[in-house]
Amino acid sequence: EVSEDESGRASAVGAVHRTIKNAREGPSMTRVGVVGAGPAGAGAAYALRESSAEVTVLEKSRGVCGRAATRRRGDCRYDHGANYVKEDERTEQLLRDLGEDGLETVDGPVWTFDRDGEVTPGDRQETKYTWRAGITQLAKRLFDRSNAEVRRETRIEDLVRDGGWALRDARGERHGPFDRVLLTPPAPQTAALLDGADWEGEARVALQAAAEAVPYRTIRTIVCHYPFPVDLPWYALVNVDREHEIGWLSREECKPGHVPAGESLFVVQMAPDWSREHYDDDLDQVAPAVTDAVADLVGDDRLRDPDWVDDQGWRYALPDAAADAEACSRGEPAGLYVAGDWVAGEGRVHRALWNGVEVGERIAASL
Repeated sequence: EVSEDESGRASAVGAVHRTIKNAREGPSMTRVGVVGAGPAGAGAAYALRESSAEVTVLEKSRGVCGRAATRRRGDCRYDHGANYVKEDERTEQLLRDLGEDGLETVDGPVWTFDRDGEVTPGDRQETKYTWRAGITQLAKRLFDRSNAEVRRETRIEDLVRDGGWALRDARGERHGPFDRVLLTPPAPQTAALLDGADWEGEARVALQAAAEAVPYRTIRTIVCHYPFPVDLPWYALVNVDREHEIGWLSREECKPGHVPAGESLFVVQMAPDWSREHYDDDLDQVAPAVTDAVADLVGDDRLRDPDWVDDQGWRYALPDAAADAEACSRGEPAGLYVAGDWVAGEGRVHRALWNGVEVGERIAASL
């Protein structure tokens, strides 16, 4: 959930910056439209913060940061999609530059398990970052430091080429004109936009085909809360052979500030085949089977009976391959760019983020 203050903060900051820049640059300022406020869109907006561009970000949901999502219930806060930001040197530096207040590391290792539920200590000891307020802080802080206006609850359905570019939302409202447009939705949704685009040419055909070729995993997450502590030596378990009905299981109580003392909250990301089969099933219908699977995997019968459950699905959660790089660049001479984990080729938050930054830098260089 997103508070009213949080919802308006990025847009308000962007409006102030635009007012200042309009006064400085005059009416000839380049306009950039970004579809999607996930890590890639936020990274691009951040990269454009010192450019001459006026940046407008159009996001279909109420929140930002895409699948790197945070939800609240009672005194619990949980990252139910992407669970953390993986450390590398430049990512750590960026996170610290965005402000160390509330930035936390996740305690505990990631262990593995196989199709038979046999758990093995793992060696995935990389530093894992999130925030006490949740992983959505990544995009919120990037937007706060950008000059972008973020228009939420704006689902873009049409891409129009008319000299420049325009974007039409589900209500029929037209956004633009833009000199540059960046598309950051998952590849199948980007392909759908290109398929219906009022834009002829080989570049569109090549880019659409490249996006359509990217395979995706569907994931449905079930969140299970327990009013008692569970003592375990790991933060998370990951299925290494992709043959178990659970793909990922993690414990939010390992994140400072997420779960009250004496309670446990498990984030259970079900495997793609299970998720596709049960994607539209009611939560009450699927929860018992999920909690039984959790209890069996962990070896604790108490976990069959959570005091509450929650869920979220992503039909296009994780890409299993990268799109053709040459095809992805074909629209750039016309001012059309794409970015995201499917362009980078790995479904990790930091890969989407840095791909967005790199594309944003190319847009800035083109102005």
